[in-house]
Amino acid sequence: MNILEIIAKKRDNKKLSKEEINYFIKEYTNNNITDYQAAALVMAIYINGMDDEETKELTLAMADSGETLDLSVFGENVVDKHSTGGVGDKVSLILLPIIASLGIPVAKMSGRGLGFTGGTIDKLESIKGYHTDIGIDKFIENVKSIGISLIGQTLNLAPADKKIYALRDTISCTESIPLIASSIMSKKIAAGANKIVLDVTCGHGAFMNNIEDARKLAVAMKNIGKLANKETVCVITNMNEPLGYAVGNNLEVIEAVNSLKGNMPEDVEQVILELGAYMIKLADKGDNIEENKEKIKEVISNGKAYDKFLQLIENQGGDTSYIKDTNKFEKAKYILPVKSEKAGYIQDINARRIGEISGLLGAGRMKKEDKIDFSVGIVVEKKVSEYVKQGDVLAYVHANDEKLAQEAISEVLTEYVIESKKVDKPKVILEII
Repeated sequence: MNILEIIAKKRDNKKLSKEEINYFIKEYTNNNITDYQAAALVMAIYINGMDDEETKELTLAMADSGETLDLSVFGENVVDKHSTGGVGDKVSLILLPIIASLGIPVAKMSGRGLGFTGGTIDKLESIKGYHTDIGIDKFIENVKSIGISLIGQTLNLAPADKKIYALRDTISCTESIPLIASSIMSKKIAAGANKIVLDVTCGHGAFMNNIEDARKLAVAMKNIGKLANKETVCVITNMNEPLGYAVGNNLEVIEAVNSLKGNMPEDVEQVILELGAYMIKLADKGDNIEENKEKIKEVISNGKAYDKFLQLIENQGGDTSYIKDTNKFEKAKYILPVKSEKAGYIQDINARRIGEISGLLGAGRMKKEDKIDFSVGIVVEKKVSEYVKQGDVLAYVHANDEKLAQEAISEVLTEYVIESKKVDKPKVILEII
């Protein structure tokens, strides 16, 4: 067996065997296959695709290419949650303490943001003192003691995926359903859960721009889960406009805290209830989705979810005074309004561009090495379907550079489409697969 034969086989649109896929992943991870050979195979996969069996074997091979986490100590039903990324997506910060407060263990490794999407770890690190880089033993101990721990990806999970992901980016092979699905699911499988709830975002501010592609990705990941014996539910959610109001690290943490206290934006609540209800079901804690949603509402209203968030922050070294009084978070030097230049109904807000503008203010990274400014970002005041008058505030720009702030105001203004035609409020939950 050699890489040239494998490249030729996929070039000719033939099915790769388990052994051939395992050979490629093992030898590429160990640097015995060159980047240009791997690029040729990835391009052939991009052009000719993979069937369900090939995609499953690629996923499992990548999951086995590095370290794996064993979470069986927490029982038979360990549920993980993953989002395919978005703008204003503070769902993990809100949902996971809710799930833990219901007695379901939460052992979650999250990533940093890159480009226009935010990352849970960056948001947590905006809380003074919070440690995201604790060791695996401490991580497991925390879950045993308080039922929850959220950390960065400290293990070398799916290193083959890291190499292939970087390669895909450099050869314009990102938009491939088998490659995206195997990338996401290999990391989820390596992270130790045996049940997975996926938030597949769809729209301007998501990797999948339309419902058809989002559905294909969701079906592919669900099929991988089934073949790998990992029960998987995919919830396709709308990411055409930012989720909630806040975009930026401190700003999103503040919105998450307010949400846990019961003041939750309507679109955020719909996502929380849907994902959470399925997490509860997969954890074998309730088969009725509507009843599960009521359980979530109850732990928010009685304060148990908020208390669990405080416990999480304190247990990992964070200063809980910032959570108890969010006014303590550092504020940007300039907080300036974006005012509407016309009257009408908001037809569209381009979530991707809002995320990119927030990133240019310093809230995100264009490169992995970039330093984040936790205090900057954008807070949307008006959303799609709302009526605005000329001069109404559409959003606030939070910036530490006046020139950047003025540029951001102009840019945000162009991303609001306002017309006289009345439009319905967008549907948030698009499909369950």
